[in-house]
Amino acid sequence: MKEQEINRQWKRIVNTMNEGLMVIGPDGTIVMVNNAFERMTGYRADEIIGRPCTLLGCDACEGTLRQGGHFWCTLFENRGDINCRCGIRKKNGGVLPVLKKAALLEDEAGRPAGAVETFTDLSELDALDRKVNQLSRQLDEEAGFKGMIGESAPMQRVFDIVQKAARSDAPVIIYGESGTGKELAARAVHKLSPRKNRPFVMLNCAALNESLLESELFGHIKGAFTGAYRHRLGRFEAAHGGDIFLDEIGDVPLSIQVKLLRVLETKAFERVGEQEPLPVNVRIITATNKNLEEMIRRQQFREDFFFRINVIPIHLPPLRERKDDIPLLVSVFLERLKKRTGKSIGGLAADVMSLFVEYDWPGNVRELKSAMEYAFVLTEEGTIQSEHLPRQIRGKLQPVSGTSASAGGDAQEKQALIDALAATGGNQTQAAKLLGINRVTVWNRMRKYGIDLKKIIA
Repeated sequence: MKEQEINRQWKRIVNTMNEGLMVIGPDGTIVMVNNAFERMTGYRADEIIGRPCTLLGCDACEGTLRQGGHFWCTLFENRGDINCRCGIRKKNGGVLPVLKKAALLEDEAGRPAGAVETFTDLSELDALDRKVNQLSRQLDEEAGFKGMIGESAPMQRVFDIVQKAARSDAPVIIYGESGTGKELAARAVHKLSPRKNRPFVMLNCAALNESLLESELFGHIKGAFTGAYRHRLGRFEAAHGGDIFLDEIGDVPLSIQVKLLRVLETKAFERVGEQEPLPVNVRIITATNKNLEEMIRRQQFREDFFFRINVIPIHLPPLRERKDDIPLLVSVFLERLKKRTGKSIGGLAADVMSLFVEYDWPGNVRELKSAMEYAFVLTEEGTIQSEHLPRQIRGKLQPVSGTSASAGGDAQEKQALIDALAATGGNQTQAAKLLGINRVTVWNRMRKYGIDLKKIIA
């Protein structure tokens, strides 16, 4: 098609656009609009052509409109494109959120001859962002999978095993480093099981010495030992019909392991100071951060007891092996803290998000949660900055090198966006939330830095 033919067909061409288009004369009057503009604003072309562009009440134009001077808009003097998110007023008085791009038109002599503006309708995107924010505000202790938070492949495997384990009455053992959420996994097993309406009783076995642990587990009768002034209900008896969760099972003394093994085999126990066995119907869930097989080799753990509790093992991955879940965890903790404190913290600064993804989190999810709580106390408003982080995490932050402050800032901004997109699997809405910006800003920065989403999530 020749240039003359293109010029003859240009109206038809612009009317195929999904974006609204408006041409403005050098005096600020509207010269032409396309069909998409009419659909978006509700104005027919004959209603708006010849009228001033200020009729649209764009909230981004306040800084560009001028009183007096040779030109009515600074766009004609600065001659730089405008690319921004704003709201324009529709015919019915409503405000339409749009992404606006404005550019200067020049005549053959290079003099300003007008301007062209395009509008991308963001109303659906805004509605989606509001929905995401609403759902985020509703997140509480039951967020995620029965309180367990994660969308990564390792956590999806954990959730699958938890569901299958819950349908069985066989003993479950949960392996995981400190802070990986072993108690949450145990509670999830209980909540998904037929025993969910019965008791869930837990005991940290590392917190008690041998005699106190035995009394806590099985109870005692009055006078069973010095100081036993009354009968005491044990955890097994309290858990009858439900589940008992024994955390840190690797710290249980060998003598108590023998008695627990007997409970598993006979489904009965004896109170301290009493020889009559009491029947009990419980499912035992245990957890440990130790290598029990290595302890067996060192004769620090009974092999027969191990075989009885290691029927359905669940291995919780450390946070460093599921970094894809960090943005989601941060989002959940952030919303909980905002709800609890009433603070309007916008999210994480770019370098903080980058650091969170790079940091290995030796304390796992518990350390991440504590870091968020610490930062939230120090942050009064705005976004969480690196100086708000605990010292051991802040010390890992590396300065961004560059030839100038501006170049360094751009490099840091670009890398933070790449990290956020990688951590969220390319989810631009979630990446925006973690960086404390809106999704359109994410989109603009991706274009600015030439970021290819397919390469990031490949």
